[in-house]
Amino acid sequence: MRVRSKDWWERVVLKEFEDEEWKDNFRMTRRSFNKLCGMMEGVLKPEVVTVRAPVPLEMRVAIVLYKLASCAQYRLVANQFGVHKTTVKKFVYIFCKGMVSSPVIHNFIKVPTTKEAIGIARRFEQKFNIPQIIGCIDGTHIPVLPPSDGYQEFANCEGWPSYVLQAVVDDMYRFWNINCKMPGWTYDDNVLRQSTLFNQAHLLPKEPREINGVPINHFLLGDPAYPLMDWLIKGYAHSPNITPEQESFNAYLSSARTTAETAFERLKSRWRVLLKRSDCHFTFTPHVVGACCALHNFCENEKESVNPIWTEEAAALALDLPQPGLVQHLGQCTWSEDQSGPDRLFECKLPPAPVILFRCLGIL
Repeated sequence: MRVRSKDWWERVVLKEFEDEEWKDNFRMTRRSFNKLCGMMEGVLKPEVVTVRAPVPLEMRVAIVLYKLASCAQYRLVANQFGVHKTTVKKFVYIFCKGMVSSPVIHNFIKVPTTKEAIGIARRFEQKFNIPQIIGCIDGTHIPVLPPSDGYQEFANCEGWPSYVLQAVVDDMYRFWNINCKMPGWTYDDNVLRQSTLFNQAHLLPKEPREINGVPINHFLLGDPAYPLMDWLIKGYAHSPNITPEQESFNAYLSSARTTAETAFERLKSRWRVLLKRSDCHFTFTPHVVGACCALHNFCENEKESVNPIWTEEAAALALDLPQPGLVQHLGQCTWSEDQSGPDRLFECKLPPAPVILFRCLGIL
């Protein structure tokens, strides 16, 4: 057996790294890393009986996080940690499959309870003046290495192969529902109709709130590509006949929907394996995506901030492979710092959002 040096891990990382260096390499501080190791012990812990000394649990988790964060080849990760490249691949597969198939992922990605939904709606209303929102739904493309006989099926509108990741995001940029099983050519509305979310929408928390005498349930916000449902609303289609009030309604919805765009940006900035076509099999890519979304939520729950440099580097990488929804601008309307009343208004002086919303829906 070839002797490989583990000096970088054993001497540099464990003994010399500060929190900032932990975040640069593993996307989280050492405190959060130790907490994650405890949660993944049942998935990645070494065998009791082995022929040679097993790789410790902490090192296994570090190898996986380093791979997901850097999108480096298995060979490069192996050289960094002093293991064989097949060992790196094995740990990545065990980690991602274990997280998705075990109860661990349900600790991170789950539909909010009624109490949680009320809190999400309250915070959305405080930020965007639209009541009863419990999430924003959107999609982004994840590069994939397609099968040789199915390239066209995976090619998206930009011409490169991908999976469509559909996600519902709360006000704190956390995913509470994800779907990544449809190839890149699939339109957003078809992705939605094939998802568990669509089939189980009747189970979403409702908790109606009476506004001007009309009970309004909780709902999701979507872009114009999605169908209009009693639990999903979208903006008005742009046309010569659109009214100023309808344009204002669209502006408020667009501002709120940037929550999903920001969440995707943070996700791909943290876990760059989602930025480039990875070296894993296309049937395994959804497991990687699910694990990265769960890790994203874990980092958000632990208040692990995203370094702006990560976003800049991710945007630079994306130039080689343009990805819909990676880097979005927040639009021309911004929140006014001067609050003369109970409602925060846009600098473009739109009327209060609840008035627009319910006039457009025919309630006022």
